[in-house]
Amino acid sequence: MKVVGICGSPREGNTEYYIKTVLESLNSKGHETLFIPLKNMKIEQCEGCYGCVKAHQCVVEDDFQAVFKHLMEADAIVVGSPVYNGSITPRLKALLDRAGFSARWMKNELSTQNGKYDWGQMVFSRKLFAPITVARKTGQTFALSQLTLWAQVNDLITVGSNYWNVGTAGTSGSVNASEDAEGLSIMAHLAENIDFLLTKIKA
Repeated sequence: MKVVGICGSPREGNTEYYIKTVLESLNSKGHETLFIPLKNMKIEQCEGCYGCVKAHQCVVEDDFQAVFKHLMEADAIVVGSPVYNGSITPRLKALLDRAGFSARWMKNELSTQNGKYDWGQMVFSRKLFAPITVARKTGQTFALSQLTLWAQVNDLITVGSNYWNVGTAGTSGSVNASEDAEGLSIMAHLAENIDFLLTKIKA
């Protein structure tokens, strides 16, 4: 099974460390893994142009298309972000906005049957989604909520751990996630849960 890890941090640091910890564990269990850092990519914000409605894909050309292809191929997606003013990073937000909106028009358009809305099976339907957020002190839970809300509105299955999927690191800009024993135990159990669910799905 394929697991893609997306890092929304603009630098190599703590968020990357937590994501790679999860991916390395999954790789050791026999899953194919791919780590994608967004830090050097050009991913513009959603233009709200509705071009995807007719084209059935995002019409803004940049690095989004390459990342989106991997998201569509994945069985599970791990997405991590440091906390910036209580929120996920702008580039990650841009990726998710465009991925979620354009994906709705790639397979089935919205139909109305018996007065009820029906999106049908969407591109991301029933893929596993594991959000991770990192802060030096606080703010992780709001950013985690942003990622979780994106997953739920796009029909993914959110995977948790034995605590919220958060890490505490980066005081004064330090890269010290390796010292966060509790955070790393959370990531280890998160990887176990992803592996458990992927194994069930494959079976």
